[in-house]
Amino acid sequence: MGRITASKKQLKGDPKYDSLLASKFINCLMWDGKKYAARKIFYDALDEIATKVQDVDAIEVFTKAIENVKPATEVRSKRVGGASYQVPTPVNTARAQSLSIRWILMAVRDKKGQPTAKKLAAELVDAYNKQGVAFTKRENVHRMAEANRAYAHYA
Repeated sequence: MGRITASKKQLKGDPKYDSLLASKFINCLMWDGKKYAARKIFYDALDEIATKVQDVDAIEVFTKAIENVKPATEVRSKRVGGASYQVPTPVNTARAQSLSIRWILMAVRDKKGQPTAKKLAAELVDAYNKQGVAFTKRENVHRMAEANRAYAHYA
């Protein structure tokens, strides 16, 4: 049986931009081990972004989009004396990154009727401009944490 290792140690930058974040995103985008297809979708999306946003580099748009979707706080359920409370807690950087990637991909996969590369490009541009489904998800998480800050002392 193979040894389980942390992917962070093994992760290498993607071939085009040498970006670890892009590599991680491609791995999350990949289905059934088809990395070539995932890479093609990702790079096609970046090419699409390059035509939509002229003044900024496409990989910069991608990085900023991920940054914009990262949550700072989230709510966690905690049982105290038979009652469950939604306790707001800060999110560590690794979890924030994986949540932002997950939310962007979820938004892309929920849209129908377009090629994935086009949907991904649209969602990344939206996230870059602080709008879109993934950014709305982040805002809702922050709103939940804000609404439940009365229970912060249970953290």
